[in-house]
Amino acid sequence: MLCQLSDRGPDSAGVAFYREPAPAGSCKVSLHSPSLEPHWDGIGAELERVFGGASAPRVRASHATFVIAAEAEDAQAWLSEHHPELTLMSAGRTIEIFKEAGLPTEFVHRFALDGIDGSHALGHTRMATESRVTTEHSHPFSTGLDLCLVHNGSLSNHNRLRRSLTREGIRFRTDCDSEVAAGYLTWRLREGATLEQALEGCLEDLDGFYTFAVGTADGFAVLRDPIACKPAVMAETDEWVAMASEYRAIAVLPGAEDATTWEPEPGRVYSWGTAAVL
Repeated sequence: MLCQLSDRGPDSAGVAFYREPAPAGSCKVSLHSPSLEPHWDGIGAELERVFGGASAPRVRASHATFVIAAEAEDAQAWLSEHHPELTLMSAGRTIEIFKEAGLPTEFVHRFALDGIDGSHALGHTRMATESRVTTEHSHPFSTGLDLCLVHNGSLSNHNRLRRSLTREGIRFRTDCDSEVAAGYLTWRLREGATLEQALEGCLEDLDGFYTFAVGTADGFAVLRDPIACKPAVMAETDEWVAMASEYRAIAVLPGAEDATTWEPEPGRVYSWGTAAVL
């Protein structure tokens, strides 16, 4: 699907996979290193020494994933203090995020995406309109545990929202408007909203144009703004559910010719769940 949309978003690409949950009492983190020769084994040894347990790094191109015997908040705080040169892409029990600037077709090959499986995944190809083209500015954005967001569109009130959410303790790593949308959902979920309620809040609190796809450990959801300015198409069979900006990305899926397809309505939340991840 990413390759089909490579010419639509040639600046960068990324995918969040949900798979292989960390054991109870442990967390999973995905890290990016700008260095050509990151010392992942050394970082793993440090994590083992500090937290009393850490998996060997699972390296994929410029990223590595660790399972750490610690709460995610503690692992994130330690990594931020002791390895500020690394970018934390995601943290939680099931999420793994890989993303990189450059052509999506090259990203797919470099990260060997055909060797990864999971319960669900959210991908994105980007043509930048609101911020720089870097790995950190690429989608998906994750601002909360096992939460990610991809966005097609542009928010006009993201600077004001960023300041407000920062006061609420939400941390941002870029100036991208899409990360603010992810931060908003993180805040609403932290305050007790369901994912559906948090997305419905977007209709009141976010100004601009957007089609969102949001992932959690339990499934994913889609929302378009009330004007539905940005394109979207969905398809569903007994085996899978898929969403894309254009049907050509769905057409390559097995059984697509028999799928039920539709254009999601503006201002309506669509959501799907998986079996509980234990």
